[in-house]
Amino acid sequence: MTHFGSNTLHVSLVALPDAVISTLAGILDVMNGAALMGLGDAKAQPPFQIDIVGERAGPLPLASGVPIEVQKSIDDIESTDIVIVPSVLLASGGWQKGRYPRLVAWLQRMHARGAMLCSACSGVFLLAETGIFDGKDATVHFGYADAFTTLYPSVTVHPERVLVISGLREELVCSGASTTWHDMVLYLTARHAGATTAQAVARMFALQWHQDGLAPYIVFEGKSDHGDGEVLSAQQWLAQHFSVAKPVEEMIKRSKLAERTFKRRFTAATGIAPLEYTQRLRIEDAKRRLERTDASIDEISWRVGYEDPAFFRRLFKRTTGMAPGAYRKRFCIPEFARS
Repeated sequence: MTHFGSNTLHVSLVALPDAVISTLAGILDVMNGAALMGLGDAKAQPPFQIDIVGERAGPLPLASGVPIEVQKSIDDIESTDIVIVPSVLLASGGWQKGRYPRLVAWLQRMHARGAMLCSACSGVFLLAETGIFDGKDATVHFGYADAFTTLYPSVTVHPERVLVISGLREELVCSGASTTWHDMVLYLTARHAGATTAQAVARMFALQWHQDGLAPYIVFEGKSDHGDGEVLSAQQWLAQHFSVAKPVEEMIKRSKLAERTFKRRFTAATGIAPLEYTQRLRIEDAKRRLERTDASIDEISWRVGYEDPAFFRRLFKRTTGMAPGAYRKRFCIPEFARS
């Protein structure tokens, strides 16, 4: 049997109108898992006591319209051990700062009184309003990374990372895209209740750590809103012809620009050099072929423009963090799900 420690930590799980119910409810259930599933000594205190907190107690409709019961108002909480902001749904206009001044002030007070501040996915948008993350590292859903950087340029974000722990006391914890909240909850469980308890919870809920990071999930989309027509024309050509031999040389010829000028303008406009841009397009095409076809890795290497399969394998792993075969196993549609 797993034995809990003698001290139960108080967890404040923040409910706000933008919150995603699946993340909030999932965090609640998994952090309660050790107690609910009887994983520990029945006589021992559970590792966490979790309250759903918000600006006021009572029912609160979340982003999907489904209501959840806020158990405690933040006005009634003088201190807490861990605060978790679940993922929030960003509307078409993006995150609007300044809508939750009472929550932001409460988060600042809780941190000043020793609380850990944790976010799942896009929940870091709210935490960043406190200013506590300025000059520190964080992660956020890769689809929101640009928007986050625009709003909070003082925070260094790593969207490819599953979990980022920062702060002088390691009290600032962020998880990345979507279900990486699993990793955050397992980390908190291991940190405060022990590795054995975390492993038992992971087995009970069939959770897996995202040990390969999030790079395999990120789809490369080259920047195109840069305003350089010459570079945009080259990008459009390359999107259809990336597999040809020496595509960078061909782009330069088509542009009628000097080689140095073309490379400088391309890098300035897109943020990456032409050769790396070409490689990213080729790897994206290879990913789709691995996901959707039964073609051999050597054939896919040739199809996307690489005659040396060994070089292709090295480049693929360097770019995605996974070998091509492992990527196919992870992302291909299972046989039973194919029509």
